[in-house]
Amino acid sequence: MITASQEELMAKVEGSSENIVQDGAQPVKPRILLAATGSVASIKFESLCRSFSEWAEVRAVATKSSLYFLDKASLPRDVILYTDDDEWSSWKKIGDGVLHIELRKWADIMVIAPLSANTLAKIAGGLCDNLLTCIVRAWDYSKPLYVAPAMNTFMWHNPFTKRHLEVISELGIVLIPPITKRLACGDYGNGAMAEPSMIYNTVRLSYKPSTVNGSG
Repeated sequence: MITASQEELMAKVEGSSENIVQDGAQPVKPRILLAATGSVASIKFESLCRSFSEWAEVRAVATKSSLYFLDKASLPRDVILYTDDDEWSSWKKIGDGVLHIELRKWADIMVIAPLSANTLAKIAGGLCDNLLTCIVRAWDYSKPLYVAPAMNTFMWHNPFTKRHLEVISELGIVLIPPITKRLACGDYGNGAMAEPSMIYNTVRLSYKPSTVNGSG
């Protein structure tokens, strides 16, 4: 579990070295694949994309249900957003690239924020019925994968959630825990997605320059 305070993370990030420089070349930006699922917390996806874009090369994936909450037009212009439709439209014949494999190869790090209860259950069960879950099923776990769950308090405390979190932890997926606040549904409790700044700082602080430019 992530226990460092926001202030501690900020201090460590600001004090860390910049992106790796090899043989006198310009710093190499990490490649970050951000993904949003069907939670109202997807309204913060734009902020997340902008934060990461200041440090990394960013591509984004959105599930069908997340599109009810995020405004595609508001994303940074240099961030390409992929949806389920792109998975099918990009493939025409044998030999063509398969999008979920190409994105897995491209990314150095993947961050799913928000992670809904539904997508958590899919990942824990090995299901791959959309672009996002296909990427996760094909993921190379030598590369970091972070998740920031967002769901109602009773969903977060449901016994199934505990089991699902144990399963994904065994895979090596890193949990950025939810926070306690007034939720969009009106309930008060734990289950709100961690703030975008906390997600960004957690990933940035853990970044190891050796994992650059997707070798998976």
